[in-house]
Amino acid sequence: MAYHSLSCLAIDDEPLALQQLVAYINKVPYLTLAAQCQSALEARAFLAHDTVDAIFCDINMPDLNGMDFVKSLASPPLVIFTTAYSEYAVEGFRVNAVDYLLKPFGLQDFQRAAERIRERITTLPSSAEDDSLFLKADSRIVKVNIADIRYIEAMSEYLKVWIDAQPKPIITLLSMKKMEERLPRSFMRIHRSYIVNLNKIQEVNKNRVVLDPQTELPIGDLYKEAFQTYLDSRVLLK
Repeated sequence: MAYHSLSCLAIDDEPLALQQLVAYINKVPYLTLAAQCQSALEARAFLAHDTVDAIFCDINMPDLNGMDFVKSLASPPLVIFTTAYSEYAVEGFRVNAVDYLLKPFGLQDFQRAAERIRERITTLPSSAEDDSLFLKADSRIVKVNIADIRYIEAMSEYLKVWIDAQPKPIITLLSMKKMEERLPRSFMRIHRSYIVNLNKIQEVNKNRVVLDPQTELPIGDLYKEAFQTYLDSRVLLK
């Protein structure tokens, strides 16, 4: 059976735990180890110049714990947390982790988590053949080119999807979480009520992003750090 290879990063400050994590990754046919890191700071340095599909990350690490590390990433890959402390499970899912592995875990548990990553990846846009999505709007189903989406606005149980050159949004019954999962990394949630196409931003002014003279979106407190990290990685300085 042919597999599409998924690159991943293994992070754990305990050498034996990291060694086991690497061994498990090497046993799954569709996973490819991009790098192994013994700290979140080392992983952050790697991700500054490389991208991966997924990370397997320990939570309890010195200097910067795994949870804060993932929260600090502007466009985090899919995440599976590993830890010996079960009380982190709820918080792990708050940062939209794909799965949570409680140490000590076996190969079967690891394979189950890896399969969840593979399932999630296959639902994300990844090629020119998958650069659109279909939205249900009233009795119609509308095809939308993802690159044409300017931003998405939450409105109770509905979403307003604002499209280039269209004065009115498409209104669809969908959650922000579902939309986030479907969009590529060129989109970022910047507020409880807004997801923005990063390619459409013309200016950042204090706590707002400007798409055009008539369109400014607020940056929420919960999303400031991740958005600032994204900006810092792209701003040209002397």
